[in-house]
Amino acid sequence: MFETEFLTTSAESQQIYKSALAKAVEVLSEHLPAKPYSGKDPKALAALLQFEMPQGGLTLLDVIASSKRVIAESISVTHPDTIAHLHCPPLIAALAAEVVTSALNQSMDSFDQAPAATVLEEKMVRWLCDEVRLGSTSGGVFTAGGTQSNYMGLLLARDASLEKHWNWPAKSDGLAPEARKLRIFCSDVAHFTVEKSAAQLGLGTNAVVRIPTDKAFRMDVPALKNALDQLRQSDLVPMAIVATAGTTDFGSIDPLSEIAPIAKSAGAWLHVDAAYGSALLFSARYRDRLKGIELADSVSMDFHKLFWQPISCAAFLLRDATQFRHLKLNADYLNPESHEQLGIPDLVSRSVSTTRRFDALKLWASFQALGREKLGAMIDTTIDLASVAADFIHKDSRLELIHEPELSAVVFRYSPANPNINADRLNADLRQHLFDSGQAVIGHTIVRGRQCLKLTCMNPTTSKKQIGELLGLVVETGRRLEKL
Repeated sequence: MFETEFLTTSAESQQIYKSALAKAVEVLSEHLPAKPYSGKDPKALAALLQFEMPQGGLTLLDVIASSKRVIAESISVTHPDTIAHLHCPPLIAALAAEVVTSALNQSMDSFDQAPAATVLEEKMVRWLCDEVRLGSTSGGVFTAGGTQSNYMGLLLARDASLEKHWNWPAKSDGLAPEARKLRIFCSDVAHFTVEKSAAQLGLGTNAVVRIPTDKAFRMDVPALKNALDQLRQSDLVPMAIVATAGTTDFGSIDPLSEIAPIAKSAGAWLHVDAAYGSALLFSARYRDRLKGIELADSVSMDFHKLFWQPISCAAFLLRDATQFRHLKLNADYLNPESHEQLGIPDLVSRSVSTTRRFDALKLWASFQALGREKLGAMIDTTIDLASVAADFIHKDSRLELIHEPELSAVVFRYSPANPNINADRLNADLRQHLFDSGQAVIGHTIVRGRQCLKLTCMNPTTSKKQIGELLGLVVETGRRLEKL
């Protein structure tokens, strides 16, 4: 009775599936936004997009056709003027792999739910560990993103620290009383998930020590050393140092090769948040900027940033794979201990998630389709676009560059001609006006107490001319708003 509701081996269900996919592509192609955004506010969208479950089902093709409203009111991630966030246009090879992933519906927790998928993920992880040069004892797992990867790094760092200093088994006994002594160090522009993880791990946000950065927004090494010296005098324990390889706002890369020996000397776990900057591993021109990443205890990599994968796709890599023991639990119906004796891999033993998607397939397909040379060229192009934007900003008296870009992010400000105008409010209004009018989606952030604008160059098909035209639009809009 329900045979045609699922993709099965029957010719009829497969034909329905093919028709549905073709219709989805047709509707998507016809209704992709021509502008970065339509400009509708939340109230207008709520009035436009309704949902009520019908008593009887509609035809599948009609349902797909009705998605045109959602498509038309979405952000166009492929538009050159959508340039606010680490939000990439996805590769067609990855989109095709997503179709296969969704249809297969493998669950990555146990081998008997995803045999081929498990083996391919393991091979991809091994290859990534080798690319980072973490050594033969390393391992890892695919994750939902940098937030989860950072959390895992600090979870393992916490439990390893409790075990090392107080012989305390946190997995079975919870937090030791001495856990209040643990401290996590990161730069003052590191990702907010450092505090978020500390809160979730029972350490509290006060366990995080933010280290000042230099003019290039990289962790200041002398300041880190000084903070560690003060820590020792206070009878506190350096649990982890989180170094960032590609900060969200600036793309700045902490001096990894200088921080690594400091972490080792202090007995602290070194986690490198390379969610953004790990793409440089595949750039012949810029890979050296990640020098020292191979010394990390754990690394975060995001592939839905500068690897152009559909959300979500990321990985957590671990120098010493035996440290996964701190989160491993066995369930008789998933990963019984007998499987380990038989050499059967159940990836739930390495993850904080149980059910996971087969995200490794789309990364595998993308790497196969592009090859190292083209992938590296795409990454280099986005960095070049950021340099083009910086040059344009330098040459326009109405714009102020906040930093020299290291990756593909550019932070700047519009400077009003009239000194009596509130520049912070004007910059906020300028960005909002471009968004509300649907002309451009650019970023915003606050740097040293000042409201700033941000471009995050994620689209390698964007031309240098388009970057110049966008910044020209920013200046034109700013001048117009000054007169209101």
